[in-house]
Amino acid sequence: MMSLVVVVAIVISIALGYRTKINTGFFAIAFAYLIGCFAMDVKAPDIVKMWPISIFFVIFAVSIFYNFALVNGTLEKLAGHLMYGCRKFPHMLPFAVFLAATLIAGMGAGFYTVLAFMAPITLLLCEKTGMGKMIGAMAVNYGALAGANFMASQSGLIFRGLMQTAGLSADAAFVDSIGIFVSTMVIPVLVLGFLVFFTDHRKTMSNGVALSERPAPFDRHQKTTLFLIALMMGIVLAAPLLHLALPANKTITFVNSKMDIGLVASVFVVIALLLKLGDEKKVIAMVPWSTLIMICGVGMLISVAIKAGTINQLAAWIGTSLPKILVPLAMCVVAAIMSLFSSTLGVVTPALFPLVPSLSSSLGIEPMLLFIAIVVGAQASAISPFSSGGSLVLGACVTEEGRSELFPQLLFRAVPIGFVAALLLSIGLLFVF
Repeated sequence: MMSLVVVVAIVISIALGYRTKINTGFFAIAFAYLIGCFAMDVKAPDIVKMWPISIFFVIFAVSIFYNFALVNGTLEKLAGHLMYGCRKFPHMLPFAVFLAATLIAGMGAGFYTVLAFMAPITLLLCEKTGMGKMIGAMAVNYGALAGANFMASQSGLIFRGLMQTAGLSADAAFVDSIGIFVSTMVIPVLVLGFLVFFTDHRKTMSNGVALSERPAPFDRHQKTTLFLIALMMGIVLAAPLLHLALPANKTITFVNSKMDIGLVASVFVVIALLLKLGDEKKVIAMVPWSTLIMICGVGMLISVAIKAGTINQLAAWIGTSLPKILVPLAMCVVAAIMSLFSSTLGVVTPALFPLVPSLSSSLGIEPMLLFIAIVVGAQASAISPFSSGGSLVLGACVTEEGRSELFPQLLFRAVPIGFVAALLLSIGLLFVF
């Protein structure tokens, strides 16, 4: 009964936010408090602790740092150079964005870092070239996700760790993580190919890029900003890569354990302020506060749902009530619904991965199929405005008008497209395993 109450509260929060234009996060926080404290007897301080401080701080700190590049025109000029470089093959721009994001994320930067870095550039490219903002958002989001899913990258390592915690051997976890990575590379190519070659975006992109002119050179402040961005990326990448290459080195292990993109970005914010690369008030004013409130508020309500046992009850129902062939599809659907409002790494996979071994052994389903179904389902809706990917993309919008325009496109077009693609892949894999 309590699980149903929480699910209804989530739906009502979204409906009220959309209807009243009031931030959905406020409704979610209120429901988390009322249901958690008064219906579930959770202590008030424990409700406050459900605020996802890690996601909040990463988005907050990284947004401030990259806002310098927005304020002083660095990202806009960089977008101009990228657009000019793609002028001879405009149709491939979404794929270029996807591959660039995949490469950077695969090198160890992680999903949040890559999306925070490339989303503003991508949206500026959309403005200049005529590429649809939804396509640009999906391209950079897919790339950041796929690269991070590489076996030796951030998400891939987390997936392997969760699998081993659930009972799989290290070798089995590595093999299953390869399946996840390959699957999350195939889906974007198919989806972006469909959107680029079977819609009217191909013509609008061609016209937009054909009119592009060689942009002016970077000035001193913009060159310094680019250097700081490259330096921060290098620092964030160096630690995990060195740790992978030299895992026995105690110094590298120590440094890597202390590495956090949000804290590193905070240091670079101070450096940028000292170098006067942008006006402090303008930089702070451009922090996407409304997006932060939305994702963190809904995250609190999702935490209440987990505490109420909603996820465990749903998994138990799946294992006992559905035919074997429908279980992977059901896991894909559950993961997608959860990821609409929460983090794949922080909520969805930690909640669902532990259920895979028991479902696999009792139903005779290959674990890799279930792991893939969970991840592709969750990442299909990661572009949701209420989830981490969509919130970072919305945060990269310079104006509130841009956010208002992109919000329904992400929720009502990008999410369904990604979800259908994930379902089709899951169905296709049923014939492989």
